[in-house]
Amino acid sequence: MSLSPAAPAMQSVRDYLPLAKARLDPGIWRYLADGDGAGDEQALADIRLMPRPLRKLRGGHTRLTLLGQELAHPILLAPVAYQRLFHPDGEVASAMAASAQGGQMLVSSLASQPFDDIVRAASAGGGTGPWFQLYWQGDRARTLRLLQRALAAGCTAVVLTVDAPIKQATLQLPDHISAVNLEPGEPPATSGSAVFDGWMAQAPAWDDLAWLRGQTALPLLVKGLLHPDDAERAIAAGCDGIVVSNHGGRVLQCGPISIHALPAVVERVDGRVPVLFDSGIRNGRDVFAALAFGATAVLVGRPAIWGLAANGAMGVAHVVRLLRDELEMTMALTGCARLADISRLSVC
Repeated sequence: MSLSPAAPAMQSVRDYLPLAKARLDPGIWRYLADGDGAGDEQALADIRLMPRPLRKLRGGHTRLTLLGQELAHPILLAPVAYQRLFHPDGEVASAMAASAQGGQMLVSSLASQPFDDIVRAASAGGGTGPWFQLYWQGDRARTLRLLQRALAAGCTAVVLTVDAPIKQATLQLPDHISAVNLEPGEPPATSGSAVFDGWMAQAPAWDDLAWLRGQTALPLLVKGLLHPDDAERAIAAGCDGIVVSNHGGRVLQCGPISIHALPAVVERVDGRVPVLFDSGIRNGRDVFAALAFGATAVLVGRPAIWGLAANGAMGVAHVVRLLRDELEMTMALTGCARLADISRLSVC
């Protein structure tokens, strides 16, 4: 893979947005930008932070241990499908960038490159195997086969996405791009409601989550929970983590704002498992705000893809570095030397 230097004059993550838009086909850009995510961005921007000067911060850092993995910072790459739509190097570039920056990546079930290639790229970057984001495949047998392919390749955690049992296709994929790790499948046939008796008949339920827990000893997280009762039930099923997410506004229009839902979930979980945050992160200050409201780490989706579209692996790596630098600056200005120092007291 050829790694060109980072694009000049990129001083913030948003500087990558117009460059990515200019380089992508308009239809692909609309697919990436689709969703009701403006509310998440604005809610994060509205949070005010409390400056705490005169503190001794020498030796400060952003390191953490998450599900047994040592990470240099709490910024994970969210699972984004079909990344070869945005750059020829696709998920391989993202995996290499995440590892090179001392972080972690979630590989989508709808990845456009083989799991083996993505895991090798992460290893080449010096990291551990990426996490695997699992979409339920309609039944347990097909789901288990997909899970086993990801684990055989070397993925190190499993994240079941539960908030998108029905997703309407908004883009006709080019012939050379597909979800290469999936088995061929047919839409469900039904004589009743296409939603309730068709698609939803193949969606996972709580007993399927309990079954999935029994299929792997690796950490298992559930992504797409916004209600504290659901978080409680996931923990009862044996899950090792919760990802508070509204899917970037791409599934249920006018659903809850993720940062508004986070505190209640964190309170209910009460430290029993890590709570990760997804949706709307656009800068390091947003990362800080999510951590202040109780998240252990955050997932970043669209901004990483802006970097990928603009400059491949180097673009993704630079986006992560910018977010980390901004997080460190925000920590310094609020008197926090370590992630553990960030709390609700950091918010006005």
